[in-house]
Amino acid sequence: MGGGEMDHGDMQMQGGSAPPDARDPNAYSDGYVRNAGKYALPPSEALIMSDAHNFGSVYFDRLEYVKARGEEWAAYEGEAWYGSTYNRAVIKAEGEIASGKLQESKTQLLWRHAVSTFWDTELGVRFDHGHGAPNREWLAFGVKGLAPYWFDVDATAYVGPSGRTALGLKAEYDILLTQKLYLQPSVEVNFYGKNDERRGIGSGLSDGTAGLRLKYEVTRQFVPYIGVEWSSKFGKTADYARAEGAAKQETRFVAGLSFRF
Repeated sequence: MGGGEMDHGDMQMQGGSAPPDARDPNAYSDGYVRNAGKYALPPSEALIMSDAHNFGSVYFDRLEYVKARGEEWAAYEGEAWYGSTYNRAVIKAEGEIASGKLQESKTQLLWRHAVSTFWDTELGVRFDHGHGAPNREWLAFGVKGLAPYWFDVDATAYVGPSGRTALGLKAEYDILLTQKLYLQPSVEVNFYGKNDERRGIGSGLSDGTAGLRLKYEVTRQFVPYIGVEWSSKFGKTADYARAEGAAKQETRFVAGLSFRF
């Protein structure tokens, strides 16, 4: 290559530690630093970078109408958070509502901490509610972030009383059709360490759901969609479902809204 050209193979993404020969950012300021010394601004005008501020947001990924097997119900999944770029208090919630009653729900209260450019850790508790079934409580630890090739991944391990353990895995991917219209395939699987007959859960791979939603981004904050889901129960969980007269597998048609504020 010519002397005026750049070898793109030597280029590196931003992030990580500065190289040993990096310039000292204070080397040319005669020892003065931001917000200190005789040139410091008064507190009301002091410069504060955006990562030092606290922000808050509410995001519903799914607020939808569901129809399957001639039955209808509503489902929701979303989160609310407050904090800085690096540390946030988070509430995650998902559940189903039918005949005006909350049939089942999972609610998590978590502390989210950024550990790299694209990944966060989450630590906290989860509370499960089921209509006509006992509630369950768990300690939760997980990771959430953007995997290579732009897969949105959420993986969380749980530990509960009486030796109960669980693992939940979720992944989503956006396939852009136009600047506003896109397909969003998703998959979710759940594993449990032991049988919980009163909640209809068997050990091992308990259940899985694959979905495909067609979303239209009216604005970044308002995204209606339609889609379809395929849900299956496995192993002992499927046996419990059959004993209750429920389906082992079902196809669900959904229509809903994703929004944030």
